[in-house]
Amino acid sequence: MGFNRRQLILSGVSAGAVVASPALWAQSKTARKIVVGQSVPLTGAADQIGLAYLNGAKIYFDAINAKNGAGGHKIEVKALDDGYTPAKAAANAKQLIDEGVDALFGFTGTASCDAAFAAAKASGTLFFAPFAASDALHDPALVNIFHVRPALADEAYKIARHCATLNQDRIAVFAEDDAMGRGGLAAVNQALVDLKRPAIVGSALSPVNSDKVDAAVALLMKAQPQAVIQVSLFNSSAAFIRKMRQAGYGGQFLNFSVVGIDPLFSALGKEIGGVVISQVVPSPRSTGTPIIKEYLDVLNQTDQTPSYESVEGYIAARTFAEGVRRSAAGSGKPDRAGLQKAFESMTDYDVGGFRVNLRPKKYESVRAIDLVTITPDGKVVR
Repeated sequence: MGFNRRQLILSGVSAGAVVASPALWAQSKTARKIVVGQSVPLTGAADQIGLAYLNGAKIYFDAINAKNGAGGHKIEVKALDDGYTPAKAAANAKQLIDEGVDALFGFTGTASCDAAFAAAKASGTLFFAPFAASDALHDPALVNIFHVRPALADEAYKIARHCATLNQDRIAVFAEDDAMGRGGLAAVNQALVDLKRPAIVGSALSPVNSDKVDAAVALLMKAQPQAVIQVSLFNSSAAFIRKMRQAGYGGQFLNFSVVGIDPLFSALGKEIGGVVISQVVPSPRSTGTPIIKEYLDVLNQTDQTPSYESVEGYIAARTFAEGVRRSAAGSGKPDRAGLQKAFESMTDYDVGGFRVNLRPKKYESVRAIDLVTITPDGKVVR
């Protein structure tokens, strides 16, 4: 397991770079094209997640462009680095909108998605497949946003229900002190209310993706939880798990998918045994699932390594391309209005054995979430 930055097919990408292969640029001079703008952390706290998600999307777009595009339309990606900084993500969104992109695609990080969506909402630009968007962005009243991944609320409900089946009544939450962490904490609290379960016995916040977790460990050890739900990136999560165990904690750890399962394994190694992680897309090793077989066939033509985040990027890109195809088939012109209509129709899209609903109601996406554990030797077990 593990995503190696040096295997990045976009090697050498820097902040502000436009991401496109030479072949794609050559094609775009003559072919009609759809342009999507993406801002992800290529540097900073969540760079491993951002890089994997971006590359998973790009390998699909490159593959379909090589086959004359979606419905005859090539899809070009303009990708910018935001360093996991909300202000930069918002600035990137505005820049991409000003440059006339057809949609914003695959922005990453709760606060970054919130900040970028403000620019998209003001201009009416489509905002597609954000990664770890806040639950506020899942409001059905927001007509120009479309989600491939479930909400934080969906994951919280799945995790809390799992704890309930194990009769774990003493639940604590460890979260990062940012929009994602606070949003996940709120989602866990609400899930416990909806499930009619006891309230959490304690919560603690820590700096983003940092090993400065001693205060959180001391606080939550006093609460004596049976299970700790973590809403944090891989470095914070790994440090917290390790120090809690050193302090004598023998209970369970459960993580939201935003943790980054591959970098978490890299950080913990054999100490990851027994840790539960929520996943919102099929495992990259589920070769019996058609979309994963397709993904691996394409991936094997590159020097990338398979990962959950890369799979999610691939599925998001494939779903976007299907919207382009439907729009082209309907009107022959996949403009913003055509894409909007196409995406609104995709409430049960079968992506090679994995179903996507771009406009789900609360908790409808719980069925798409798996809880997995990782053995000390790196094997993922459902």
